[in-house]
Amino acid sequence: MAGDILSQSEIDDLLSALSTGMVSAEEIKDEQKQRKIKVYDFKRPDKFSKDQIRTLYMLHEHFARLMNTYLSGILRTIVHIDVASVDQLTYEEFIRSLPNPSVIGIFQMSPLKGNAILEINPNIVFSIIDRLFGGPGLPPAKLRALTDIEDAIIRRVINKTLECFQDAWKQVVVIDPKLEVIETNPQFTQIVPPNDMVVIITLHVKIGQAEGLVNLCIPYLVVEPIMSKLTTTYWVASAVAKQGLPEHNHAIQRKVEKTLIPMLVELGRATVTIQELLGLTVDDVLQLDSRIDSDLNIIVGKNEKFRGKPGLSGRKVAIQVTQLVSEGDDDNE
Repeated sequence: MAGDILSQSEIDDLLSALSTGMVSAEEIKDEQKQRKIKVYDFKRPDKFSKDQIRTLYMLHEHFARLMNTYLSGILRTIVHIDVASVDQLTYEEFIRSLPNPSVIGIFQMSPLKGNAILEINPNIVFSIIDRLFGGPGLPPAKLRALTDIEDAIIRRVINKTLECFQDAWKQVVVIDPKLEVIETNPQFTQIVPPNDMVVIITLHVKIGQAEGLVNLCIPYLVVEPIMSKLTTTYWVASAVAKQGLPEHNHAIQRKVEKTLIPMLVELGRATVTIQELLGLTVDDVLQLDSRIDSDLNIIVGKNEKFRGKPGLSGRKVAIQVTQLVSEGDDDNE
């Protein structure tokens, strides 16, 4: 074959090695006889192909980015979340690898039948709780079970995480994940028989000085009806097709319309010295640089977008927009 043809320089090097004794003819023959053999265990056959594992990896990279954004926002700190691995193993092996106690959320993936598991390492759980309660985000020295208040807080975090999970999976199938129960003992979470195959998506999470793993356990029986969709080709083609649909554009428009942005009305400005500021008391008056009959600046985000006149709407303070400020729109976009 063409791939076995050696160049003249390679032939010379081989003859030189044989003549000096660095390589023996027997070693060359033995190397040729050796075959690369892949070990296959018939007791636990692979249910997911390499392409499907790669697709799951890409899906959950998107899930990790969404979860990263969510946790960074509510914890007000730097959060790093990466997909560490995607493996397939038996359910019994997965359960044995979990610490006790742990935080294990069992959820449905409707319309798919069956349950899946979101397991969060206790270090991450208590770090989140500590940050939400105003602490530095350090896990306790000794692990313990969650209190009722902590359970309610983590339940809200898991529900929001499942929304990110739903958003990540919509490129393949539209699901409606619902949290059913939170367990702390892995032995009480028998969602499938011990020998059934599951796919484990492991995320490495770092919140400040605390770090740990978050595991997603999805049984093969749950995703078996959509296995044909768990391919890179289908996923990419679906994403490209949805980008041009009117429904996709409407969905983006709805999300933009629901976006909250700060808006304020500037009544005027006044310049005072530090001494005058420190000397202010009740009933003191500051003279602003705006007139009573002049329009006020309406600032959206950080930019002046409108001008208007102040007034009342019923018993509430209001402003009537009188002018649109279009200067600098191109730069803002």
